[in-house]
Amino acid sequence: MQTKMILTTDHLTKTYRGQNAVDKLSLAIPQHTVYGLLGANGAGKSTTLKMIAGVVRPTSGKIYYHGAPWQRSAMAEIGALIENPPLYGNLSANENLLVRTTALGLPRARVAEVLQQVGLTDTGNKKAKQFSLGMKQRLGIALALLGSPKLLILDEPTNGLDPLGIQSLRGLIRSLPTQGITVILSSHILSEVEQTADEVGILAHGKLGYQGEMPQETGALEQLFLQVAQAHAPKSEGGVR
Repeated sequence: MQTKMILTTDHLTKTYRGQNAVDKLSLAIPQHTVYGLLGANGAGKSTTLKMIAGVVRPTSGKIYYHGAPWQRSAMAEIGALIENPPLYGNLSANENLLVRTTALGLPRARVAEVLQQVGLTDTGNKKAKQFSLGMKQRLGIALALLGSPKLLILDEPTNGLDPLGIQSLRGLIRSLPTQGITVILSSHILSEVEQTADEVGILAHGKLGYQGEMPQETGALEQLFLQVAQAHAPKSEGGVR
């Protein structure tokens, strides 16, 4: 049976000052999976996610959501946590979420639901500025989940977390496809993508070097990543650098 794609891109390109940050990228994101977008810092991951999330306009190429050209209305079904969570430090988790539900016209009942979903039901009146980094990331994900998205975009969500925080967040992310949510997860950490994602796309210098199922053999993802990086490395007079 053919796998249904929730989102695809066709030769998606973003150019800054004459340089392609993203170069003719054609992604295929299967529904109800965790898709790992892997690449070194500066590979074009964040720019790609910002285009999918409607934050940045592509220079050329197309984005398709459920097979139809991407439109602003698609944002009703797309949640995103890109860069730092947009939190009010002097407000509690509950209050931060209430601000967003009010702004979006969502029912207040969603607050308790997403707090349960991300495991932050016991934070009480504790202010967000007193949260650990892992708790702040969870609250950021809760904000992105308020609108009941079908597609969730997470940009480097484990950055700066300790091993316990990473393990806890990984469990949360892995649980989302069972709730009908497809996740696009970007990272430059191979081991994190390897343990979290079902499918992987590897970027190097804005180009897609590999896309497909996660390799299962030990060390295979690292070897694949290095092959892609070497194949797309800029060439100098002395050869590949």
